[in-house]
Amino acid sequence: MEKEAEQPISIQVGSSDGSSRVSQVRKLLFRRMLVGIKDGRFFLGGFYCIDKQGNIILQDAVEYRSTRRSSPSPMEQRCLGLILIPFSCRTSCHVDCSVDEQLALLSLHGT
Repeated sequence: MEKEAEQPISIQVGSSDGSSRVSQVRKLLFRRMLVGIKDGRFFLGGFYCIDKQGNIILQDAVEYRSTRRSSPSPMEQRCLGLILIPFSCRTSCHVDCSVDEQLALLSLHGT
């Protein structure tokens, strides 16, 4: 079966409809997540949790960073384990799932 392309998913935290949001976020647990941060690095790991402030914890995370400022440049990687990515540093967030699941998860942003 062909793998679907990843699409960005926005998670809005701190809403009034807490119980439905919790159940939606539970569907993300342990899925592969790619998170980009402001300095250009990316982290790939299993989604472990998110708090009310929007900070994300990934488990078995791997850091990917460019070794040179020139484009295109080779990516360097290193294994990190359990990491916390602050909301203030995050620029993108992608979840590895099918298109149908992505559409269902988009309701997190719309409500």
